[in-house]
Amino acid sequence: MDFVYFKTFMEVVRCQSFTKAAEQLGYAQSSVTAQIQKLENEYGVVLFERYGRIMRLTSAGEELKKYVERILALHEESKQQIAKQSIGQLHIGTIESLLPFFLPPIISAFRENFPHILLNIHPSTEAGIIEAIKKGSHDVGLILDRPCRDDDLITVPIREERMVLVASPEHPLTRLERMSVADFNRQSLVASEPGCTYRDALEKLLTENNVSYELNYELGSIEGIKMMVRLGLGIALLPYIAVAKECQERNLAVLPFAHPDIRFQTQVIYHKKKWLSPSLRRLIELLQQNGPQEAEQDQIPPVPHKN
Repeated sequence: MDFVYFKTFMEVVRCQSFTKAAEQLGYAQSSVTAQIQKLENEYGVVLFERYGRIMRLTSAGEELKKYVERILALHEESKQQIAKQSIGQLHIGTIESLLPFFLPPIISAFRENFPHILLNIHPSTEAGIIEAIKKGSHDVGLILDRPCRDDDLITVPIREERMVLVASPEHPLTRLERMSVADFNRQSLVASEPGCTYRDALEKLLTENNVSYELNYELGSIEGIKMMVRLGLGIALLPYIAVAKECQERNLAVLPFAHPDIRFQTQVIYHKKKWLSPSLRRLIELLQQNGPQEAEQDQIPPVPHKN
C-alpha cells in the first residue's frame, strides 16, 4: 500500500473534507476521492460518511486511523534513524598489535557521538583484513604496512609507526652502542604469527644478508611475545606503541637498531565503493585525528648500557 494514500486519508480526517484536503495536498479533488476509494477497496469497508459538507469517520475508519497513525510514525522514525545511522553496527578489521594500544581512545571518542552503534572488531593479518574489505564483510580496516596501493581500496595514511627491537634489559645486545643486521647472527627471535608484515620484513632482511638466526617462538599474542622477551628467551620486533609501558618501566629494553626496510605506516583502508554512513565517516575522522605523535616517540628511554 502506498504511503501517499495513508497521508491523504489522515489529511481528510483532519480537514473533514475531500475538497479542503485536496487544497492542502495540492491535488485535484478527484485524486483525493480516488485514493480514498482505493483504500476502501483494499480493506473492504466504508471509511467516511457524509454529514452535510462534513466527512466523518465510520467505526471502521476510526479503527484504521489508529493503525495509520502508528504506521506513519514508524515510517518517520525509520527515516530519521537511518539518516543519522545512530543505530546498527560496524565491522572493523585490525591487527592484534594495534587493537589494545591504538583503538581504545578512538572508540571512547566515537561512543560520545554514536553510543548505540555496535562495534564488531576482528583481529587478523593485513592480508586477511584487505580480503575482508574487498569482500564487503568488513566496513573499515586498520593495518600496519608499507603504503597500501590497491585500485579497489581507499587508503588513508595515519602516521608512521615507530618499530623497535626489544630485549630483556639483561640481554647481551643491550651493551652495543649501535646494532647492525650482522648482530642478529645466531640470535633467538620471538615472532608474531605468519603473515605479519613486520615479521616478514625482518626475516626477508636477515635472509638477504645471509644472517643465520633462530626462530624459536611464534605467538599470535603480543602480550605473549612480550613475556617471552622479558624472560630472556629472545628478541622481538614490535611497534613501540605496543611496548611503551614496559620500556618506560625498564622491563624491556629498546635495542639500538634501525633499518630503512623496517618502516611501516598505520593506515585506514575501506572499499572505494563503500557508502560512508555518518557513523563510519566519524570513525574514519577520529582515526585520522590520531596522527603523528612525536612526543610519544621522544619518550623512548635509552638502552641501559652495561660495562
